[in-house]
Amino acid sequence: MDVEARKDSSPIPTRGKLTRRLLLVAVNCGMLALGTTAGPLLTRLYYDKGGDREWLSAWLESAGWPLLLVPVAASYAARRARDRAAPLLLAPPRVLLAAAGLGAAMGADNFIYAYSLRYLPVSTSAILLSTQLAFTVFFAFLIVRQRLTAATVNAVALLTAGAAVLGLHVSSERPAGATRAQYLMGFALSLAAAALYGLILPLVELAYRRAAAGGGGGGARAVTYALVMEMQLVMGFFATAFCTVGMVINKDFQVRAHATHTYFYSEMIFF
Repeated sequence: MDVEARKDSSPIPTRGKLTRRLLLVAVNCGMLALGTTAGPLLTRLYYDKGGDREWLSAWLESAGWPLLLVPVAASYAARRARDRAAPLLLAPPRVLLAAAGLGAAMGADNFIYAYSLRYLPVSTSAILLSTQLAFTVFFAFLIVRQRLTAATVNAVALLTAGAAVLGLHVSSERPAGATRAQYLMGFALSLAAAALYGLILPLVELAYRRAAAGGGGGGARAVTYALVMEMQLVMGFFATAFCTVGMVINKDFQVRAHATHTYFYSEMIFF
């Protein structure tokens, strides 16, 4: 009875709120489609034009995280206007800590993907990465007890078969200058990137559930758009930080500084 009472008392979103939610979903889906389409093409173009810095490519995949400061700051300003004692962040501390770890894992996944794309054409890489669905289904079943359906199983079977067919056409699919061994390494790394990202997504879902259940400290929280943006902000920051450390170890900043110095020196001589 108590559960039914709480369900009945939950506010029904008005037409205006529902429209805003649909608009947010549409905007986020559009940005996701743009990023997943243009990102691999630009990365492949970078390698085709002589680029050889995988850590830089991985760094660029999450370097846009400061843009998330805008919705997070707007959300805090709105809460602050309603309640002067409103907390700075909605996400519980333990959930933010989990988001930091997931961000580091996402940074590692970005590097694996950037390295694999160096030896694969974009079309092959895209199909291999679509096998992420199979890994997501598997890990979601283990971690968050996601129910399997016939449609899901069929989709996983088709994607797995597609990846197997691609593996049989090594000679015709290799980019110029890539050896058979490099192609196979890129093939394996693409599958590894898909597997790791397939693990990250259920863990993110688990973090949302912990926040909703109050398992992250600070009591139960509604999983709102603002809370999701906070988690994505933390994940993006730590993914970028992870790749920044990789760039420092790989001395990418020194190489870029040397290249810039050489460019300006040659321009001075020319003029």
